[in-house]
Amino acid sequence: SQVQIQSLQVNHSSPKLHLTQLPTHCLAFLSAQCCIAAFIALFFTRFWLVSALYAAWWFIDREKPSKGGRRIHAIRNSVVWRYMRDYFPITLVKTAELDPRQNYLMGFHPHGVLAAGAFLNFCTEASGFSTLFPGITPHLMMLTLWFRVPFFRDYLMSGGLVSSDKESASYVLQRPEGGNVLAIIVGGAQEALDARPGSCTLLLKNRKGFVRLAIEHGTPLVPAFSFGENDLFEQVRNPKGSWLRQLQHRLQQIMGISLPLFHARGIFQYSFGLVPYRRPICTVVGKPIPVQRKHRPSKEEVDQVHQKYLNELCKLFEEHKAKYNIPEDRHLEFI
Repeated sequence: SQVQIQSLQVNHSSPKLHLTQLPTHCLAFLSAQCCIAAFIALFFTRFWLVSALYAAWWFIDREKPSKGGRRIHAIRNSVVWRYMRDYFPITLVKTAELDPRQNYLMGFHPHGVLAAGAFLNFCTEASGFSTLFPGITPHLMMLTLWFRVPFFRDYLMSGGLVSSDKESASYVLQRPEGGNVLAIIVGGAQEALDARPGSCTLLLKNRKGFVRLAIEHGTPLVPAFSFGENDLFEQVRNPKGSWLRQLQHRLQQIMGISLPLFHARGIFQYSFGLVPYRRPICTVVGKPIPVQRKHRPSKEEVDQVHQKYLNELCKLFEEHKAKYNIPEDRHLEFI
């Protein structure tokens, strides 16, 4: 049976805007810069001991982002996230039960520009994750780069974010008590460069590392598709081979993050700005795909499970697209 948490509909003519509705890239850069500046500035004030003690704590705690993180339920349940949920609005739908005695590896698609569905559904309780999936603890992977920023790293971990490395993934997936979901935005930063309204293109054809990881741990794979994720922003045209795309790809290789040139609406006008459009997002979580454990799977075995995952993701998309105004002749495209 399908369970859906409905979001409160908000009057579009008088929106409540909040800082959390600005693009993730902008917020991450701004927050990281402020945290670094505060950390350094405190050394030149009478509060220098705060930074000194934090530096010592940071060194002792340096491996925590790859050891499951440190969530703070008060932050995950903050009213701020409910405002964010209602702005779009964002809903979470499940199509099958997840056994709390098992661990799961969830592939989230697409990345979009904001990754709003992934963040709000798995790093907060605004859409009712714990109610929908009782006994399951979600973890969302994020670039390791951000966990090297003082203070900011602790904020990220408070929501359930963990670093995006194999050690971190293995720590979550091999926990013997079960009841953990490791969510990976498989397309990553590179997929954000193709995020534009109506796009159904996923960077997934040759992304097989998450499948190999699932096989090595015998962890069921769970596909999740977020309808509306690509509709929040317009993006400057950047076809493959263009000078802009080449520049973006080069920056992504150097920095580890992509820099899509996007725009949407403003705070007090609807013509141009960086505030995302108020368009609904619905993240649909599919049924688990059983995976047989093998310590060193062959390429053929990985390819077989990967193809099964693609088939299940396509099936999930086709079964639900009509509910979210996706044209009948539009299908997922894997690149």
